[in-house]
This record gives sequence, C-alpha cells and structure tokens, in this order.
Amino acid sequence: MADRDYSPYQQKVISRYYQNRDQLDDQRLSEIVTNLFLAKTDKQRNKLWETAEEIMTRLEVPGGRIKHILNQRDPAVLAEVVQDLQSGKLKKK
Repeated sequence: MADRDYSPYQQKVISRYYQNRDQLDDQRLSEIVTNLFLAKTDKQRNKLWETAEEIMTRLEVPGGRIKHILNQRDPAVLAEVVQDLQSGKLKKK
C-alpha cells in the first residue's frame, strides 16, 4: 500500500479501531453464528464459514479447535467458541 499522510483525526480513528479489534471480532463472530442459522444457500454458508475461520485465527483460537469447528460446520459448536471467548475460558492475546 502506498504511503499516505493521514490527518491527526484519521490517525486516532485508525488507532482506536486496532485497539478495539478484539471486541469487534467477538461481536462479528457472534453475528456470524446468527447468520449461519439464517443462511438459505450453501454459498452464503460457505462465505460465513470462511469469515469465521479468519476471525478465529485472528483471535488466536487453538488451531485444533478451529479445525474441529470447520469439520463439523455446526453453528452450535461455533456458538460455544463465542461463549468461551466472552466468558474468558479462551484467553485472548
């Protein structure tokens, strides 16, 4: 990406985004669980599972657990991960 000169305001916005990224990822993962239950087509479900994998990787969910979740492709199993993240059972970085 080319070097950009961001205004001080833009720099603060970008900084706050990355400071709160874990919370944003938690929220997005819980939204994905809901969307998986509501998805009507396989194409929608596949895209949601890909996004869930990216987010879980960013949140440093253990690789074996990610693999298990993706093999199961069960939104209820993914919901357990969300619950573990929110309760603190899975430690975030």
